[in-house]
Amino acid sequence: MNRFESKVVVVTGAAQGIGEAYARALAAEGAAVVVADLNEEAGAKVAASINESGGRAIFVACDVSSAESASALVARTVEEYGGIDHLVNNAAIYGAMEFNLLISVDWDYYKKFMAVNLDGALVMTRAVYPEIAKRGGGAIVNQSSTAAYLYSGFYGLAKAATNSLTQQLAHELGGQGIRVNAIAPGPTDTEATRTQAGDAAQDIVRSSLAIKRMGQVDDMVGALLFLLSDDASWVTGQVLAVDGGQTFRL
Repeated sequence: MNRFESKVVVVTGAAQGIGEAYARALAAEGAAVVVADLNEEAGAKVAASINESGGRAIFVACDVSSAESASALVARTVEEYGGIDHLVNNAAIYGAMEFNLLISVDWDYYKKFMAVNLDGALVMTRAVYPEIAKRGGGAIVNQSSTAAYLYSGFYGLAKAATNSLTQQLAHELGGQGIRVNAIAPGPTDTEATRTQAGDAAQDIVRSSLAIKRMGQVDDMVGALLFLLSDDASWVTGQVLAVDGGQTFRL
């Protein structure tokens, strides 16, 4: 399938994990992909690998918490590809995240964490949406988490706020033909999750998942491709849990 032939998609946090899987899947379906990340070595390798496989990709270093960095990414993308059709806000501080309580986490660390994990999606959206509108509309997908519905400290707080941001932006941008949705992965087998959860991840699988296995990065890909595609042309403001049945929301 080539659902994204002639489309340009920016994927943040695409140097590894779920973001890398998103970038590769989009390129495989014909998209020209911007691999955006602060990890220049890993991001450049992902872009090179996509090109070697017959896809189209460039790497652009980007700090999603910086409006200036986001604007520079947009300028580079437009220079290379002529415009932008879709945005995937996947970048986050997660694998190296500190363990602490909301009532005791260092204030400067908390502000940096939220600047990336919450504000980053808004910073990127503000920078990118005018280019999407110029192309007649498109779609934005934010990366949430089932942590939004569970006790998980400032990480869960950022993801719960991401869900609300998704709904608010869907209404602000819908008139310009831009849909905004989110994906909320459950426990997913990535290097970052292995660093954060270790063996405890298997306890979560046994105790709280209906499907008794860890999620894989490819489990998220189908949801992303659907939400970005024309198959979801009347879907906006939604948070799609891809979590093996972990969460109950009535």
